[in-house]
Amino acid sequence: MPVLTRRRLLASAASLPLLGASPPKRRNVLFIAVDDLNDWIGCLGGNPDSRTPNFDRLAARGVLFTKAYCAAPLCNPSRAALMTGLRPSTTGVYDNNQPFRRSPVSKDAVTLAQYFRAHGYRAMGSGKIFHDAFPDPASWDEFHPSLDKQKLPDPVPEKLPANGIPNTAHFDWGPLQNPDADMGDYKVVDYVTSQLRKKQDKPFFLACGLFKPHLPWFVPAKYFDRYPAGALTLPSVKDDDLDDVPPIGVQMAKPNGDHKKVLEYHQWRKAVQSYLAAIAFADAQLGRVLDALDQSEYRDNTAIVLWSDHGWHLGEKLHWRKFTLWEEATRNVLMMTVPGVTRPGGRCNRPVSLMDIYPTLLETQGLPAKPGLEGVSLMPLLKNPAAAWEYPAVTTFRRGNHSVRGERFRYIRYSDGSEELYDHQDDDLEWHNLASDPRYDVVKRDLARWLPDVNAPDSPRSRQGAE
Repeated sequence: MPVLTRRRLLASAASLPLLGASPPKRRNVLFIAVDDLNDWIGCLGGNPDSRTPNFDRLAARGVLFTKAYCAAPLCNPSRAALMTGLRPSTTGVYDNNQPFRRSPVSKDAVTLAQYFRAHGYRAMGSGKIFHDAFPDPASWDEFHPSLDKQKLPDPVPEKLPANGIPNTAHFDWGPLQNPDADMGDYKVVDYVTSQLRKKQDKPFFLACGLFKPHLPWFVPAKYFDRYPAGALTLPSVKDDDLDDVPPIGVQMAKPNGDHKKVLEYHQWRKAVQSYLAAIAFADAQLGRVLDALDQSEYRDNTAIVLWSDHGWHLGEKLHWRKFTLWEEATRNVLMMTVPGVTRPGGRCNRPVSLMDIYPTLLETQGLPAKPGLEGVSLMPLLKNPAAAWEYPAVTTFRRGNHSVRGERFRYIRYSDGSEELYDHQDDDLEWHNLASDPRYDVVKRDLARWLPDVNAPDSPRSRQGAE
């Protein structure tokens, strides 16, 4: 039986209700997305200088997945896959300019929010849930600022580029002399908290999409003040890191692009400061949401899932941004709290995928299983974070390029057949490619079993959505 077909069947079977069981009380769902956030939050320890009390407090309420991975290391394919339950390799949605509603496979997909609507929930939200250029009005009963517009504008400095690097578009950073209330994410949270204060006549699926720390890193100056640039810890980088990487991987890294510019203009410390400041701003907005929930009548009957759409490089492997199949770009934040299911302080070190959110929420909310989903319900790990788990996490970057992340190893196979293999037991920074070592042939074969059976042709593109 094909591997992904087997996963679909397992996901469906795991979500089937027990015969004779009374239906559980419908919980509300608070669905929080954070853009471009890697593991630089306190509870994940990706950067020792980062202070994120609100991410940490939410993680402590339920289960923090320390090895969560995206379906694709860029916004549109990752979000489309999560929300439809269909992988990029299935739909052909590989890039940011491919709307999933134009894919022959996913054009009629029932998104996660739509599924909740169809089962008696009021689906509403604000901010970036789908990719900016491709909001999905069919998914929502109500969306702020409108069904056709997700993102609210942010202020920008008077002088651009603020970092002094020419021709960088939005690859820019620096402090703003604006209050928090001027920021788009602040207004997103205003909407979300207003819904939590209202009397809702139905169970709700409430989405909150935070845009920061997506570029440009322009946030109020007070967040920069928390992180003096000269005292910050920079990522560990090996100058010859790409020497054992296949040409296609080097092409993705583009070491003579962003990284060269950052070094030439002496912006590495300022960039790290700015990313941390943007995370701190997002953390403050998350705190407002959590406070509103805790002060509401929905506190004890609301499941919370918080996820980021992928990770982010800040010079590791001589690369910036996402757009690779390495750990920094593919690893994301995932935490879940489900009343009556999770216990406080859970940490799960099993490899899981954002693809698993859709079937998990159906099962935790007692909704019927949806056939065809390509993730696996995380319910066993929510109940017991140390439970046995046989599934690695698969990430796809453009057609035919895949990473398989197991509990110990990462295996990458590119469209031209070239490979990388990293042993995270001894090499968390993925500095040593073991793919050519015959001692690891069995490891490669085992992980290769999970590669997608299908690599769908590219779905139609749009002139919008490139970033």
